[in-house]
Amino acid sequence: MSVLKVVELMSSSKKSWEDATAKAVKKASKSIQEIKSAYVKDQSVVVNKGEVIEYRVTLKVTFVVK
Repeated sequence: MSVLKVVELMSSSKKSWEDATAKAVKKASKSIQEIKSAYVKDQSVVVNKGEVIEYRVTLKVTFVVK
């Protein structure tokens, strides 16, 4: 039986929510082993003068505890 842990991460991108998600998982995988899934809990944007300038995501990342 595996034991899993969930951590919450926040990330941003100038490009898209998908890019922000990919960046968070890639960065987390450098210090967290065996990431199994990522759940997008929340999405938001930063707006400046009527234009979206940044996409933000809050993720719940699940990984195996050794």
